[in-house]
Amino acid sequence: MLITGSAYIYKSCICPCFLKGTSIYLVVFDSHGYSGTRVLVQKSCWKHLPSKQLIHSILGMLAEGSDSVAEAECAVLESLSSHVRAVVSTLGGQQGAAARADKWRHLYAGFTVWLSQTEATDENSAKEEARRHVQDGNSGYSNADVVVKLQGWDADHAKSVAQASLSALKQLILSDRKLPGKKSLYIRLGCRGDWPNIKPPGWDPSSGTDASPARV
Repeated sequence: MLITGSAYIYKSCICPCFLKGTSIYLVVFDSHGYSGTRVLVQKSCWKHLPSKQLIHSILGMLAEGSDSVAEAECAVLESLSSHVRAVVSTLGGQQGAAARADKWRHLYAGFTVWLSQTEATDENSAKEEARRHVQDGNSGYSNADVVVKLQGWDADHAKSVAQASLSALKQLILSDRKLPGKKSLYIRLGCRGDWPNIKPPGWDPSSGTDASPARV
């Protein structure tokens, strides 16, 4: 689902009750800091769990290499995947787990919001830009539950971006009210990487065999 978020689009305060306790994972496309995390936490009343602070304790146990950061964050996300009512700020889409298509297994446990800066001047142009990224095979745009395009990263945009993220998630869930329950089932079955077509209990992701999706 592609939604743009800018100060001139979303104004209202959104109640997070529609999330049914499902956590939110924020993924920023580049290395810019995301000042809207704190505002989103305040609006949702969820607990903030920054993966960056937890990764340092794991990096020392991993072999050095280009994938060490992604591996460390993946381990952190695994430990956080069973949490509810949390806002998890990830390392982003360049060096963290979200940068690797094979590391999304535990990101699927919550609703992922892909935040990306845009030079578009209106909502339609921003949506078209996001669609092009999906067509180009960008895994972040394809895997995320919602995409929020914003025009800047400064603190002045924090409130509107937080509101846009919650509003986008609300629209997504209103289009399929079973989604929060499906996320819960995905977690209970062990975050096996079979999102969105959840397989029945006992399915082995390494078997290479397909199975009918579990009923929600």
